[in-house]
Formats: sequence, C-alpha cells, structure tokens
Amino acid sequence: MMKYLWKVLLVSWVMSISTMARAAESDVNVTDPYVMVETVANNTFARFHQDIDTIKRDPDHLKVIVSQELMPYIDYKYASYKVMGTYLRQSTPEQRERFSEAFKNYLIATYAQAFTEYTNQAVEFAPAKSFAQEKMVDVNVQIIEQGRPPIKLQFRVRRLKDDTWKAFDLVAEGVSLLSSKGAEISNLIRQNGIDSVIEELENHISSHISLESQGTKR
Repeated sequence: MMKYLWKVLLVSWVMSISTMARAAESDVNVTDPYVMVETVANNTFARFHQDIDTIKRDPDHLKVIVSQELMPYIDYKYASYKVMGTYLRQSTPEQRERFSEAFKNYLIATYAQAFTEYTNQAVEFAPAKSFAQEKMVDVNVQIIEQGRPPIKLQFRVRRLKDDTWKAFDLVAEGVSLLSSKGAEISNLIRQNGIDSVIEELENHISSHISLESQGTKR
C-alpha cells in the first residue's frame, strides 16, 4: 500500500496537465499555492517530453528532472523534520542536517522511479479557494484512469515566512504519505538508531532508475 501511494505522488505531479492543453514552460508563481502546483506540473510534464530520448538512454536522467523541476517547490526540510517526529529533539544538529539531506535525495530517487509509471492518465483540479488568511491549504485533484475508480488526492502546501508557498505532503484517499512515512521511519529509528536510518536512506539514493515498468513513453 505504501509503495503504491508513493508512486501516486509523483505520477500525480507529472500527469496534472494531461486534461489541459500542453502549455509551454513558464515561470512559477510561488505566491499562489494553486497556481504553483499547476505550473510546476506543466513545467515538469513539458520537461519530461522534451527529454524523453535522454531518459530512454539514461533513466537516471529522471533524477535530474525531479531535482530541477519538482524539488525547488517541495519543503523537504520541513517534511523531513515531521517524519523524524519525537526523535527530532533527540538528534544532534549534525544528524538533523544529514537526515534532511538524505531524505531530500531519497525523495528525488523515489519520485524519479515513480515517474516511470506515467501512462497518460488524466487529472482534474478542483477550483481554487481563497487563501489570503491561510497558513496551509489543500490543492484537491482527482486522477482519472479508464476502467478504474478516480483517485482523490490532496496536495498539502504551506505558507513560508516570506509569503511564498511550498508543498510538503500528499494525502491519497485519506492517507497522509508524510504520516505513513513518519511511522515507518520512527519504527526504524527506535529499532536501529538514527545513524542507521540515514545510511539506509543514503543507500537507496545510489540505486539506478529502471524503466522495466514500460510506463515511460511519449
């Protein structure tokens, strides 16, 4: 279940303009969470198609796309601290920094692999709501795939101190990926210690992207 939900996360980002015209790459308005999510999706989708030949020659190029198109708009440090939970205060500043960096690179590798599941599914965005007084908002979308029930998603986005916004979590069918990953990480830290978990995340980073799923196509 967890593996499937993590796949849904990145697939949702890259599919998010498949029901709309394929817009040209554009600047990202990070002061509007709804516009930001759609624009990041547009840019990622365009980059994916632009680099498809490179991806087929070198699947690890997907990590480059994720790093450049997605990660600038994901608050990975906030997410990593949430995942650490109660163990955050028990860690040293150096451990927190190592964990945060390892978690960022873990997300890059995980999202890049999930990218290979893209098979031209459709996405419907719910109308934007007023967010002037909000510190966090949910950007609601539905993934539409023929022959399957729609998948309901909520991108959780938070306002930063400079009034810009970044995404930090995805709720898929009522299940928070951040909470789920937090429970998994907390259990591993309790059993093996934080340094061991950091090493495990770092080992995952070194794995190569596989196109065996055959989802990656024009």
